[in-house]
Amino acid sequence: MAFSTAEQLGPKPPAVGPRGLPFVGASLQFRRDPTGFLLHLARVCGDLVEFRLMGCPAFFFGHPDYVREILVTRQANFTKSRILQRARLLLGEGLLTNEGESHLRQRRLVQPAFYHQRLQSYAEIITTYTLRARERFEPQTELDILDEMMRLTLSIVAKALFSTDAEGDASAVSQALDHVEDRFRFLLLPFSDLLTWLPLPPTRRFERAKAVLDRTVYRIIRERRAASGASADLLSALLAARDEEGSAMTDEQVRDEVLTLFLAGHETTAIGLTWTWYLLAQNPHCEQRLHDEIDGVLHGRAPRFDDIPSLRYTEMVLAESMRLYPPVWTIGRMPKEAFELAGVTIPQGAICLMSQFVMHRDPRFYPDPERFDPERWHPDIRESRPKFAYFPFGGGARLCIGERFAWMEMILVLATLCQKWRFLLVDDQPVGLKPLITLHPDRSIQMLAEPRERSTENETMTGEGDREDR
Repeated sequence: MAFSTAEQLGPKPPAVGPRGLPFVGASLQFRRDPTGFLLHLARVCGDLVEFRLMGCPAFFFGHPDYVREILVTRQANFTKSRILQRARLLLGEGLLTNEGESHLRQRRLVQPAFYHQRLQSYAEIITTYTLRARERFEPQTELDILDEMMRLTLSIVAKALFSTDAEGDASAVSQALDHVEDRFRFLLLPFSDLLTWLPLPPTRRFERAKAVLDRTVYRIIRERRAASGASADLLSALLAARDEEGSAMTDEQVRDEVLTLFLAGHETTAIGLTWTWYLLAQNPHCEQRLHDEIDGVLHGRAPRFDDIPSLRYTEMVLAESMRLYPPVWTIGRMPKEAFELAGVTIPQGAICLMSQFVMHRDPRFYPDPERFDPERWHPDIRESRPKFAYFPFGGGARLCIGERFAWMEMILVLATLCQKWRFLLVDDQPVGLKPLITLHPDRSIQMLAEPRERSTENETMTGEGDREDR
């Protein structure tokens, strides 16, 4: 299959998008339906669209070559979006919000936590906590599947990266995250810079949520500093780190890094898994093929790190789920200096938007794009697409540092839970989108846990397989 490139499109003036209202431009339209607004720009206006957002010039880039130019080729000319800059209110100077040389230093410090040998040790933690979670479910029990996945992934990331048990904090952290997400939706309002300093309900809820998260993270740091002996985890590396002058990080600096990885390391994975369960419940033929692979590879025992390459269809299911519902659904950048792309001058400080949600639904790269079809991820088909036709974890120097961890975690969680359970939708009402920083469902997805009818030909008793591994 041949795909068009930006060069073949040729230089041309950008299409002009919705004018919107004086001063605020299309801000209200964007805030009302962000994914629908960007889909409209791509399908009606084209690959490069100019409009105004929050009183600033804005550009939408809808072709993979344009995304590569911004995230890779010219990445040094860009800073993070205004929304993520405002995330410093919560995350301080953590890896997600920091820029320039400081960001590179932090990334080099954190990177060893995601090396191959570390991932192997994390796999056992993932499987252990998922086995524990699957034993909690009861037949025909109605579950809020997002809450369940949030609880599970929070426990996993806390144990893997910080060697602490956070299961008792899961409910409070989840509620705090809801208020934090609402705060960033509030920041999409026109003149939100001014509204931020007023004691409005969203501001007060945000401050309470921040206090909950701070208490959780500072407790983890305090317990580690008081503990005797060092652990081989990310938190120990942060506490042991020294700068060029030999100074250690303050608790506040450690807090920024821990909170960034604590939140980013579990919420996106939980959302990705939630949408996967939703799609599998609607596509029983794909679900059956997934079960067949899991039974055939694992034969009833718990999955291990070395099984991941054999769980190819499991990975394809997750890739297709994140195509339709990418947890990070859009990326924003601002140019430090004006630049030219496809014959168009993009001014300094403009809002530059690239959307995974939109790109992943482009019929040029994904025929019948609304259909759930894991076969799109057969290696030959996948390799025929431009690289940035699919970018659920971003790209370039700011590619998500935990990408490999996230893929491993989702594969192992999916395989472990699918050994014992199916999750069925309680009702057939469509679930809409709530695009905040991450792509939430617009309502609770209630599912029934149904025990699997496993093939005795393919597997032994799960308990016996688990005991053999121990």
